[in-house]
Amino acid sequence: MSTRHTAGAATTHHVVILGAGYAGLSAAVQLAARGTGREDVRVTVVDAQERFTERLRLHMAATGQRLAELSIPDLLEGTGARFVRGWVTAVDTDARTVRIDDDRELPYDTLVYALGGVADTAALPGAEEHAYTLDTTGDAKALADRLARLGGGTVVVGGTGLTGVEAAAEIAERHPELSVVLLGRQHPGTAMNPKAGAYLRSALQRLGVEVRGGVEVVKVLPDGVELAGGEHVAADAVLWTSGTRVSLLAATAGLTVDERGRIVTDATLRSVSHSEVYAVGDAAAIRQRYGVLHGTCQGGMPSGVHAALAILRALKGRRPKPFRFGSYHTPVSLGRHDAVVQFTRPDDSPRRFCLTGRIAVRYKETVTASPWRTWGRMKKMPSSGALWPRGGGFTRIREAR
Repeated sequence: MSTRHTAGAATTHHVVILGAGYAGLSAAVQLAARGTGREDVRVTVVDAQERFTERLRLHMAATGQRLAELSIPDLLEGTGARFVRGWVTAVDTDARTVRIDDDRELPYDTLVYALGGVADTAALPGAEEHAYTLDTTGDAKALADRLARLGGGTVVVGGTGLTGVEAAAEIAERHPELSVVLLGRQHPGTAMNPKAGAYLRSALQRLGVEVRGGVEVVKVLPDGVELAGGEHVAADAVLWTSGTRVSLLAATAGLTVDERGRIVTDATLRSVSHSEVYAVGDAAAIRQRYGVLHGTCQGGMPSGVHAALAILRALKGRRPKPFRFGSYHTPVSLGRHDAVVQFTRPDDSPRRFCLTGRIAVRYKETVTASPWRTWGRMKKMPSSGALWPRGGGFTRIREAR
């Protein structure tokens, strides 16, 4: 990786970070903090919103609870990183430019691609027209307004993964006048150990959530959903949380992507087709020894920090290190007064140990609130951002002999 030159003299190396979510901001803060005082590196962060989206709390916003106003420019203040607000509409990897709002071009020397995923409504007929999602604060507020106007009726939550479980529990607790139906192919908590899974299902039952696992939603209608086999489940509102998709920008730009559109990276998080591009978070297909990393905050933030470290090492003429990450927990809120925390092995398989009840609530809240504090600490002590579970033997790369 080389710095651009003009008239024989080295110029500033411009790193552009697309997306200011958990992974993108981790890359930005780490890169800017470690580059403080360096005039040869400039960092620009691009996002469509100035307010940070706390995706870990969107199920709360969906029930009318107010979230903190977290400003991205305020977080970046003092780091030297520049914030540009706008929608990324194209990436030209040949010219090394990013097009914003179709009327501005931003050049880059190194690109960090951190445009995360959204609910895959395109894969389900009727979902884009009739279903709510939890992709942005605006989406959550739209659902909250709808629920507040109902006064009664049924809400169907499609998807029995963690987002669906948290949303169903939150809606049932905040709106006892509504009937909540949770639908999905899997039964909630199947990825947990028996104790944690049973606790989760018991909590949903206590909250009055009707759970139907082993079913498949094939269509969203104005008045409900249709299941495989033709059954109609009536609903006054439908929330879709099953499956995610990523932007087509990467594929359109000619970057090598997997079957889900995620940028395929090498061990250092560089694009396998374009060495000046790094991909992090949900936008990247990051392979570890145990498989491809799935998009979560706990893995997204370390990937952002690692990309920043890899860029700085490359600028110094040093070889970037491979990225290693091992999962360690799955915290799930079950309303404001209950939760379950499943501790995991690095490959995300469940351990025997779990937390439930009030202690799990405190643990979950600590985790949810930690990113903003982590970035603040990282600005003062950049090395603190490089601490995360590497996964031991689950991720250790065997050297060829």
